[in-house]
Amino acid sequence: MRRLLPTYSSKATRQIAIAGLAVLMGLSPAAAQSGEPHPQDPPQKAAPAAAEAAKEAPRKVDEYVEAAQAINGPAGNPECVWLGQRVVNLMWRDDMDTAFRHLDLYDRFGCPGGHIQAAFRCLTKFADTIDDLKQTVILAKTVHTCWINPAAQPPAAPAAAPANPAQPAPAAAPANK
Repeated sequence: MRRLLPTYSSKATRQIAIAGLAVLMGLSPAAAQSGEPHPQDPPQKAAPAAAEAAKEAPRKVDEYVEAAQAINGPAGNPECVWLGQRVVNLMWRDDMDTAFRHLDLYDRFGCPGGHIQAAFRCLTKFADTIDDLKQTVILAKTVHTCWINPAAQPPAAPAAAPANPAQPAPAAAPANK
């Protein structure tokens, strides 16, 4: 029985099939994209973020210099300050898995584990000043304060005014009729 299809060499057929498959595979990711391209962020939005990051960098460096001056020993080293503050912050937010991973790095750099314990103990004293987990700036400042000085105390609450004993209200004058 004769073949009805024209005979091609199997090598040529294979090459055409491979080339066609390669073209289809190249087109499939493009077809998966949404049909409507999204515009790039305008440069004005990127500029404030860059300016904010530029202001943030010197402040971070100042924190490390402050820690190095206030703390003698390895706990004042920048890598110990950065990792230690992250560990204390993560512990406060109950992210223990990540905190323990950072703690392994902290130990690997030769940083003192007792300083983390003291800083976390200090942070627990400030629990009333940290109202919500959303107040990350206040939490970060408090963690830094406790890292620099683990013996820091929260600000004293204003003393309530002593309650005056109930004095009788002055008698109302009789009404004239």
